[in-house]
Amino acid sequence: MFTGVNKKLRRVATERGGWFSRADLLEAGYTDSEIRLRVRKGLWMRLCRDAYVEKASWRGGESPWERTGRLHELMARAVTHRMGGEVVISHQSATLLHRLPAWNLDHGRVQLTRSRGRARSDRTVQIHRSPLAPDDICQQAGHRLTVPARAVVETTCTSSYEVGVVLADAALRDGLVTTGQLVRMAKRLEHWPGSPAARAAAEFADGASESVGESRLRVLLANEGMPAPELQVEIRDSGGRLIGRVDFLVRQRLIVEFDGALKYESSKDLLAEKWREDRLRELGYSFARVGWTDLDSPRETGERLRRSLARATAP
Repeated sequence: MFTGVNKKLRRVATERGGWFSRADLLEAGYTDSEIRLRVRKGLWMRLCRDAYVEKASWRGGESPWERTGRLHELMARAVTHRMGGEVVISHQSATLLHRLPAWNLDHGRVQLTRSRGRARSDRTVQIHRSPLAPDDICQQAGHRLTVPARAVVETTCTSSYEVGVVLADAALRDGLVTTGQLVRMAKRLEHWPGSPAARAAAEFADGASESVGESRLRVLLANEGMPAPELQVEIRDSGGRLIGRVDFLVRQRLIVEFDGALKYESSKDLLAEKWREDRLRELGYSFARVGWTDLDSPRETGERLRRSLARATAP
C-alpha cells in the first residue's frame, strides 16, 4: 500500500488507516526539509494541519467522489486523533462515513459535535455544540460518530430538503434507519434552524428509491404537483411473463424512467432496453424519460411530464 516510505513509517500509516503526522515522520527519520521536498514534488499531500498522506497509496480507478470521500475520512481520522474523545464526527462527515450519498454537500471541512465547550470553525474543522445522548453515538472502524438517523437529520438542517430526501432514501434503502427513527429524531431537533425541512424529508422518504437521481426526481414530481408515483413496479403480460421493472408508474399509465449516465454499458444493453420499451408500449403504457440535466430545470421538466400524463390518461 505504501511504496515510497520507509518501513517504520509504513507501519504507522497502516495502523492509522492511511495518514501520518509530522511527529511520525520525524520519529521515522525524516527531516523537515525532506518533508517539504516530498510535498513540493507531489509525493505526499498535506491533508490538514499536521497530517499527510502518500499519493502513491491512492487506489487506481477511483471516481472523483470516491476519492473525495476517502480523503475526507482520513482528515476525520487525523482531526479526531488530535482532539481526543471530546468530539464526535457528525453532520455530512458522519453521513459520508455511513456510506450515504455525498450529493450537493460540502466536504471541505470535517464536521464535529461536542456537548460542552464553544462552537468554532477553521479551514479544516467545524465544531458544533449540541447535547448528545449516549444512543446518539455509535462506533465505526474506530470512529465515534453520530448514528445514521441523527446524521441524516442534522445534515438536512444545515443543507436543504432535497439533500435530506436523498440521504433519507439511501439510509432507508441500506437498512440503516427506519422512517420512525428519522421522524422521531427530527422531532427531537425541532428547535434547530432547518428542522421543518428535516421533518418533511423524513416523512417523504422512501427506501424504494434506488439512486440519487430517483430521489431528486421524486422531489421534482411532488413539487410540480404531479400524482405520487408507485416505485419499482413489475409489469407483466397477460401470461404472467415479466416484461419490465420500471422506476416510476404514475396513475397506472405513465412510466417515468430516470436515465443515469451509466445505465447502458453496451449496445446489447441498449437493444434489451429497446425491446423492453416496445413491449411495454404494446401493453398500452406511455413513456417519459428524465436525465440529470432535466432535474436542474424543474419547471420545464414538470410541464413536460404533465403533458405526457395527460396524453397517457386521455380516453
